[in-house]
Amino acid sequence: MMDLKKVLHAIPVQQVVGNLEEVDVYSLCFDSRRVELGSLFIAVRGVQTDGHLFVDKAITSGARAVIVEELPAEILDSVAYILVADSAYALGVASANFYGNPSEQLKLVGVTGTNGKTTVVTLLFQLFTELGYHVGLLSTVQNQIGAKVIPATHTTPDPIQLNKLLRDMVDDGCDYAFMEVSSHALVQERIAGLVFAGAIFTNITHDHLDFHKTFDNYIKAKKKFFDDLDIHAFALTNADDRNGQVMLQNTVAHRKSYGLRSGADFKAKVIESHFDGMLMSIDGQEVWVKLIGDFNAYNLLAVYAAAILLEQETVKVLTALSTLKGAEGRFETMKSASGVFGIVDYAHTPDAVENVLKTISSLRRPEQKIITVLGCGGDRDKTKRPEMAEAALRYSDRFVITSDNPRTEDPYQIIKDIEAGVGADQKAKTLSIADRKEAIRTAYQLADPGDIILVAGKGHEKYQDVNGVKQHFDDKEILENTFNEK
Repeated sequence: MMDLKKVLHAIPVQQVVGNLEEVDVYSLCFDSRRVELGSLFIAVRGVQTDGHLFVDKAITSGARAVIVEELPAEILDSVAYILVADSAYALGVASANFYGNPSEQLKLVGVTGTNGKTTVVTLLFQLFTELGYHVGLLSTVQNQIGAKVIPATHTTPDPIQLNKLLRDMVDDGCDYAFMEVSSHALVQERIAGLVFAGAIFTNITHDHLDFHKTFDNYIKAKKKFFDDLDIHAFALTNADDRNGQVMLQNTVAHRKSYGLRSGADFKAKVIESHFDGMLMSIDGQEVWVKLIGDFNAYNLLAVYAAAILLEQETVKVLTALSTLKGAEGRFETMKSASGVFGIVDYAHTPDAVENVLKTISSLRRPEQKIITVLGCGGDRDKTKRPEMAEAALRYSDRFVITSDNPRTEDPYQIIKDIEAGVGADQKAKTLSIADRKEAIRTAYQLADPGDIILVAGKGHEKYQDVNGVKQHFDDKEILENTFNEK
């Protein structure tokens, strides 16, 4: 319970209709179905619906106060109406206030970018745990408070869930928290009201244009994270990404960079690379790590740089780096009894697919074939579908197009869109099989001992979303079972 005036602290209020005095808030809601007696209801305009349509329902269900961008036609004396310009922003700030501004009571670091967010936050969580701290994690795969695992439903939770999780982390004694910050979350103001100790930019490539409409809008969404940092935070960006410098243009935070190729504050290079790890030089010191690929070299360098910016000791950080392992569903490897290699990876953008396949290609022997299995999610950016095929075919000897969370779309139409990226001279090495399980099994049948199968797109996911129903499906489980079949 909190006094309404305290909940509204730092929210730009345009007008108040009704009395704010002696109004206690027992819960926050932006979903009218969850309103209870004493709730503050925030009417947010969403992608699917507008919360203003449910103000009356919220009041009937017990809301004593509502935050709106436009006042309803009927005003009740028993309710306080707070008019604001941006109710999504107000929701974020109100959530932070309601839970006692937990982000101010630990060191919160956010990671944004198209690829690498989950790996970077997971590695940071592992690293700081190894260094002896009590740590919180907010990621696509899962949320964690120390050893306690909490299922994740979104890359970045809604503001109420997010601040509740941060409050729980503070109450449990966490010193640090590392979280993914998605472009959707930035546009929707889910992190409004949070105080960050630092922000990390990994890269930006073609993705989410179904939501942002243009690549420029997508860049601006990411940049907003850095624009809003305060002078006490650090802004760490990938110097090798051409948009890395864009992220730093208007920030007042301490600007730092990392890179493998360009001049940067933190530098690294890959000396040797094998399927079980790679030898890296980080700021002139050699360290063996368990991850592979240039994309993971960037991830590890970002983690190292962030740790140094958080005032950790260099030797301890490098020692801990050598113990870290990747996030679930990120370049997970296995091997069949016949010697076929399997790799499961979350790569679901053209750039991510190319990076993973480029790494595999650099490590394979000349006689080893690469067989790639992937699809594209439904109700998402359609323009990247042919590009996914082009990326896969650049490095694959055989390519199996399949289904991947078709959602409300026809999986055969999605496959047809992907096939548009298959050239006439590449059709002979391409198959289309809508049944993802059968596609994986077919890839194994095409493989000879020593060949490498990449199953891309779903990674850690344990479901297939078909017409709103999430059916159990686990790429890793399917591939392992296929490998074990007689």
